Order: sequence, then structure tokens, then C-alpha cells
Amino acid sequence: MPKVLVLLPVPLNEKGAKLLKESGLEFAEMSELSENELIKKIPTYDALIVRSGTKVTKNALETAKNLKVISRAGVGLDNIDVNAASEKGVYVFNTPKGNTIAATELTIGLMIALSRHIPKGNSSLKQGLWERKKISGIELKDKTIGIIGFGNIGREVAKRCKAFDMEVLIYDPFVSNEDIEREGYSKAELDRLLKESDFISVHVPLTEETRNMIDVDQFGLMKNGVRIINAARGPIVNEDALLDALNSGKVAGAALDVFNEEPPTNRQLIEHENTVVTPHLGASTIESQEKCVVEAVRHIVNVLKNNKVEEASNFKDVK
Repeated sequence: MPKVLVLLPVPLNEKGAKLLKESGLEFAEMSELSENELIKKIPTYDALIVRSGTKVTKNALETAKNLKVISRAGVGLDNIDVNAASEKGVYVFNTPKGNTIAATELTIGLMIALSRHIPKGNSSLKQGLWERKKISGIELKDKTIGIIGFGNIGREVAKRCKAFDMEVLIYDPFVSNEDIEREGYSKAELDRLLKESDFISVHVPLTEETRNMIDVDQFGLMKNGVRIINAARGPIVNEDALLDALNSGKVAGAALDVFNEEPPTNRQLIEHENTVVTPHLGASTIESQEKCVVEAVRHIVNVLKNNKVEEASNFKDVK
């Protein structure tokens, strides 16, 4: 009987567990594992279900004698060595739509919290202060938001920003002008987006091309008083450059759900008076977790029981 190792920070939800049982798959649940712990456990398993907390490295994959499939209950694959998996013939899946709404709503929440200083107001009032005159924000209406990346989440963020009567600029070299303009937005090259936006929100995967995509030169192009939201991946925005821009006033505020290191070690950035920070909550809703896990399980069942390989992130031509 094929064996599945489930490595999630919370217990497998009822729907996911039921699907595995009905498919006749044996499974074991453990908390997220370190590389050394995974190396010890992985040899006897045919499939892995993971989130971001477990790094499926080349070293771990080299010991995976029976592994056929890895399913990520989430979007990003930067915690999985996809190339090493491909070399071993291991299929890799993610669940790109499961957390779309959760990440979208968090992004909008961060933007509003940033523009209206909600965390600052909450903190001061709980300290017994009444600082209405000191805590004055800005409205979203008639502001320009630059959205970098027009995938599932970027599209949903754009839709909601439009509902706030914001001007929406989109940078995504892989999406046509017609596709963007059909939905009522404007396509812009990155430099133009950086120069014209009052808010900038990042929605691209972490790759070698997007690492430090927003760095010193990019901050130099931005308006004074711009506000930055990053609920994608920490290294897309250079943290040192962002901190300098916050200290100089070039950036009026930054809302961050993701960091270079998690948990983050850059305390100056975390504790800056003009940052709003959350501990990587983008996919942390009950609904999102259920959808992502069920979809991750379906990928496992399709490969191990139905000999069906669709939507693999590697081997895209396999059916």
C-alpha cells in the first residue's frame, strides 16, 4: 500500500483525511520537519504533503527511494528543490487557487491598516491614550496602486482596489495588454509603475529573477511618501533598502506579511514605527487551509491511485 507523509503545522482536516482513507492510502502525520529529520523519514514514503515550513532539499530527495510525488498545500515552491525532484522523476504540485481569497483579503487589510494607522490607533488606545489628532491617515479613493504580478492573487487584489475607486496599474510581462485592459486596468512598465504609484503591492513568486526586484534603484524611482505592501515572499523586496527608504521618509509606510528570514531577525524593520507586520498569515484562514489541503491530497491520489498526472509544476506535458 502506498504511504503518504503529511507534514503540516496543523492536523490534517477532516475532508483531506477522508479522501486519503477512501482512496486506500496509508498516511502518517507529523509536524513540519527539519532537513535532517526529513532525511530520516522520507525513504519509506511514496508521497509528501508539505507547506512552507518543511524544506524538501536535494539532500533529502537523494534519500527518497520510493518517492513519486510531492504536493504543496499552498502556492510557492521555493521550499522544494523542484530541479532535484525532476531529476528523480518525482512529480511536484502546488495548489495555486486554494489561498487566493485569503491572500487577497489580507493584502487589502494590510493596505487599509497602513493607510489609516489602525495598529497604531489600537495600540495607543489600549495604553490609555486618546491621540485622534496625531493619527491621521489617507483615503484610498483616487490613489494609484501599482500591482506587480497579475496572477490569481494580483487579479483579485486589482478587482477590490477598483471597487475603492483607485487607479490600477499592472506590471506583468507575461500578460497581454488586451487581457489587462479588458478588465479596466492600465498595463505599465515597471519603471512607470514605480514612479506613478501611491501604493505598490507585490504578487509574484520568488525566483532568481524576482529576488531583490525592489531594491535601492527601484526605491529611488518612487514617489516620496509611497506605501509598500508585500504579502508574497520576503526577498522580493530588499529589506535593507526598504529600511533606508523608511528612515529617509521616501516610503511613508510598509505592510509586510513575509520576510527574508522567518521568523524575522531584522528587528529594526519589524519595530519601525511606520511598518505594519504580520507573521506570514497570507494563507491562514480556515477556508484556505481546507481548500489547499484537499487539493494537495487530490494530486497525491491522482498520481498514486489513478495514474493521472495533470497540472504538475514540473513535467507539464504529462497527462
